[in-house]
Amino acid sequence: MKHFLLFYELAADYLERRPGFRSGHLKHAWDAHGRGELVVAGALTDPADSAVLMFKGEDPSAAEAFARADPYVINGLVRHWYVREWTTVVGDLAASPVRLD
Repeated sequence: MKHFLLFYELAADYLERRPGFRSGHLKHAWDAHGRGELVVAGALTDPADSAVLMFKGEDPSAAEAFARADPYVINGLVRHWYVREWTTVVGDLAASPVRLD
């Protein structure tokens, strides 16, 4: 298992337009969580210009498929998205724990 971060760069009018698409976006996110793909997700604040979503899997395909089908992406609330593999080494959820004994 590996971790992948999906980064969203949000449109300038994201906060104004979000209410019309939030229910669909949240359903999409909770469905991905229920399938065991999405670990945790949320928007960054001050400024509200980005969001980060953490996925787990063997490759980035779940994160990429999520973005392509996300109502926020489809309706232009996300102006750019990309996925990066994240090597997690500390914590209970770390995919590649490194412990010093």
